[in-house]
Amino acid sequence: MSADDKYPEESGRRRFVKGVVGGSALAGVGAVGTVTVNSATASPGSGGGTTKAWAIQNTAGPAPRGMPQIPLEVDDEGYVKGIWPDVETVNQGGRQVQVAEMDLGGSTYTSEWFQYCGVEGYQGIQPGYESDNYFRSDSAPPYDWQSSSKEQGDRFHVDDFDDYTEWGNGIGTAGVGKPATGTWRSQDAEDVIPVQVLRSPRIEEAAQNDEWLQASTDQGFIAWLNKCTHFCCVPGYKQSDSAARFGGADGVYCQCHQSVYDPFSIVQTLFTARPRPD
Repeated sequence: MSADDKYPEESGRRRFVKGVVGGSALAGVGAVGTVTVNSATASPGSGGGTTKAWAIQNTAGPAPRGMPQIPLEVDDEGYVKGIWPDVETVNQGGRQVQVAEMDLGGSTYTSEWFQYCGVEGYQGIQPGYESDNYFRSDSAPPYDWQSSSKEQGDRFHVDDFDDYTEWGNGIGTAGVGKPATGTWRSQDAEDVIPVQVLRSPRIEEAAQNDEWLQASTDQGFIAWLNKCTHFCCVPGYKQSDSAARFGGADGVYCQCHQSVYDPFSIVQTLFTARPRPD
């Protein structure tokens, strides 16, 4: 079977629903909003337990679910930073352990969202790891604007994205959003947590009538942990000319096995989080 046969350019799996989970009004293709629970899960595993996370929707290819969204905020100086859940110490199985969990936008946001693909062992995912939570530019970014204006470790500022309503790089449609690649909670850590940040008028518009997006995005900015849920590769938004062949010209495309994610369709996904090492 050819790649074209397996992963057609037009995916019948795509759907969009306005509002939070439980909403029933279907919107047309191209609309933005959160949609109902996607119960396609990864392999069972054990330890972390069943977890429901908000994610950018997987729309094509073999990935079993979307990549988890990272809630964020813009600080008073205009820098973009991720929100880390509140940390507390609880008794589990007769021992004291730290957990990171909080209520946000009508949902439970927890560090377990990011416990897959080995990331559960990274220092930055440990609840008590000290970090300022800012998104920072990575080394060798794929976008010309970022490689020419940001050094590795620089924080992202709203001014870096001031042309987000018209930005384009010749892949897909111009004007749907301006991206950056970076790291999160990785300062002074051995392992680097890869993220993508996107500022889009479509996210800005969707957040007006969506409880979760109002709480988890800011000024059109959205971010996600950039680890493909298939084989843990690092996908890219508008980074590959071949993405259009698989229906991902305006999506997040993983070149390893042609999985596609839609950053404008935010879904709840159910999976089993892997346990963090002691």
